[in-house]
Amino acid sequence: MLQVVQNVRNGKLDLAEVPPPALLPGGVIVRTAASIISPGTEKMIMDLAKKSLLGKAKERPDLVRQVINKARTQGVLTTFQNVMAKMDKPLPLGYSAAGIVEAVGADVVDLKIGDRVTMAGAGYASHAEMNFVPRILTSAIPDGVSFEEAAYSTVAAIAMQGVRLARPELSEAVVVSGLGLIGLITVQLLKASGCRVLGIDFNRDKVEAGLRLGLDEGVVLPDDDPARAVERFSKGRGADLTLITAATSSNQPIELAGEITRRKGRIVVVGAVGLNIPRDVYYHKELEVKVSMSYGPGRYDRSYEEGGLDYPYDYVRWTEGRNIESVLDLMRSGKLDVKALTTHRYPLEEAAAAYQIIENGSESYIGIVLDYNLQKPQQKTIPVAGPAQMKVANRVGVGFIGAGNYSSVHLLPHLKQNGEVQLLGLVSATGLNAKSKAEKFGFSYCTTELKSVLEDPSIDALFIGTRHSTHADFTVQALAAGKHVFVEKPMVVTEEQLEAVIDAYARANENGRIGLMVGLNRRFAPMVNKLKSTFDSKDSLQMIYRVNSGQIPTSTWLHEPDQGAGMLIGEMSHFVDVMQFLCGERPTRVFASSLSLNSKKYADQDNLSIVITFDGGSVGTLCYNTVGNNIFSKERLEVYGGGNLAVLDDFRSLQISKNGKLTQTKAANQDKGQQREVKDTIEAFRTTGTAPIPFPELVATMRVIFAARQSASTGQPVEIEV
Repeated sequence: MLQVVQNVRNGKLDLAEVPPPALLPGGVIVRTAASIISPGTEKMIMDLAKKSLLGKAKERPDLVRQVINKARTQGVLTTFQNVMAKMDKPLPLGYSAAGIVEAVGADVVDLKIGDRVTMAGAGYASHAEMNFVPRILTSAIPDGVSFEEAAYSTVAAIAMQGVRLARPELSEAVVVSGLGLIGLITVQLLKASGCRVLGIDFNRDKVEAGLRLGLDEGVVLPDDDPARAVERFSKGRGADLTLITAATSSNQPIELAGEITRRKGRIVVVGAVGLNIPRDVYYHKELEVKVSMSYGPGRYDRSYEEGGLDYPYDYVRWTEGRNIESVLDLMRSGKLDVKALTTHRYPLEEAAAAYQIIENGSESYIGIVLDYNLQKPQQKTIPVAGPAQMKVANRVGVGFIGAGNYSSVHLLPHLKQNGEVQLLGLVSATGLNAKSKAEKFGFSYCTTELKSVLEDPSIDALFIGTRHSTHADFTVQALAAGKHVFVEKPMVVTEEQLEAVIDAYARANENGRIGLMVGLNRRFAPMVNKLKSTFDSKDSLQMIYRVNSGQIPTSTWLHEPDQGAGMLIGEMSHFVDVMQFLCGERPTRVFASSLSLNSKKYADQDNLSIVITFDGGSVGTLCYNTVGNNIFSKERLEVYGGGNLAVLDDFRSLQISKNGKLTQTKAANQDKGQQREVKDTIEAFRTTGTAPIPFPELVATMRVIFAARQSASTGQPVEIEV
């Protein structure tokens, strides 16, 4: 399918051929009929993308601070790799569209194939022939409303939310500053509310369009004096209410709003403008200022937008979804005319010409519509130009499922550089990510269908880098297909899944050797191996592993039971595995205690102290917390035994005291073992059909994690069978 994308690094706009998106639970696939280019928002994205690295940094100083902190703890090279990986990711454009439901995901019961719906949200309602959209971000299109009209619904909801925050009253004198697409919709909504409206813009054509749509009076800057016009319009009182719907980095709109709004009046900022508020005028007039957040309540809330958790109607009357429904009703009744806003219309194939108008400013525009061919067949697997299509003998044919930021920095580059590997098929939930990563790392083809790589006889091994909750299912399917498997940690998120993987592994190895590896990379780190060599294999070890992860927002997918399952399941297997590796023994007993906050005990699976007893006499203590900060190092490991000791600090410093002699090793950048992990995994798959970490150790690590959860809940130690 075709999709409009923006290259974040160089600012290039492209119409890419990518696979259609995968169908996920809780959402639908929509074949797009029409989408709207939002000139203000999308031009700001385009302008930012074209800036140099320094220019981008000036625009986002908050992100620069994050990068500096990361460089301090992880090293410049590692930080640079992470930043470049994010900048290489193409950005989908568009957020307001309409089309026909093509497929319906699990848990969606009120939509069916063939329904006409609107789509909302950046990353979902993209300028693409097919879109996956969570159910709550779709709305049924009423009879009598065309696809083109419905495509305006998300843009119109932005205007609607601004008007709702303003709470206009009948006959109030209202100013709309900025008569672009959202401004002209705002004018109509205010007129429908019984207000008298004056509009201000630098473009005469837009002011004239506003007058045709019901504007009572228009002001063209800089030809007209806005202060005098508002004074006349308001009978000397000033505007009761000013809505700023412009899109500019300039501070002029907020300054002008303070000048023309009456004492104790209201100002609502809808557009992205400079917000350096001049205190004197706002103070002396005691002005009320509100900043409107996009389409309404629910925006940027993952539990609402992706999880489908709607807000109670009685308590949150107008959510982003209900705002969209309201503008659709206004379109149906004829009270909101969006047809008159369309000044340009292009087929998707000519999207570049549409954006050229915005970029050059060579002609006046308001609403720019992209039209789509609803009958066009879609290709689910896209070949990638360049790499050889035929399987090379004696190389491990690799398929990759899920290519997020971690995989792009720590796994895929090492696979690409490995001379024993041929990268064949790459699978990702979004076609855009699949295509961009396949091109970057040299895969033969990309797709959004797992079936394609499972059935590809040229693929010997599958690497799985998806969200935690999918690991077990994909692993079982891959083993059943006779593929070696590398799956990122955790191997599973439930005990039932662990049993399923054990069973699948046993069946896969009944008639041959199939390797299963989990991405527990820290045991492959050079400093960890040097630390291990400090101690005699007969020594019982006392190991203390402290992890200072910093605050992890509860809104992140890592905490969702059906996605990440919390930090105990999702993260702590790393440290259990390192301790098991260092002592060379199997865990037999686990005792865990969780942190109590505000004098209340609860099942906190982020802040835990876990004591592990091993069968050879060693003891490991893991202290994992999220209540510290990132000023100190994230990870610190202390190991004692046989009269010797070693301290590993964040994989950048290793101190060893052995036989009375102290040595210290330092590194400019972290090496947590990913490169060696990938190399050893490929070698094991290729030569012996096994994995670098024995399967019983992988199982033992997960049993410790589940035992820790049980122990923290009951307050009792849990025995583990060796």
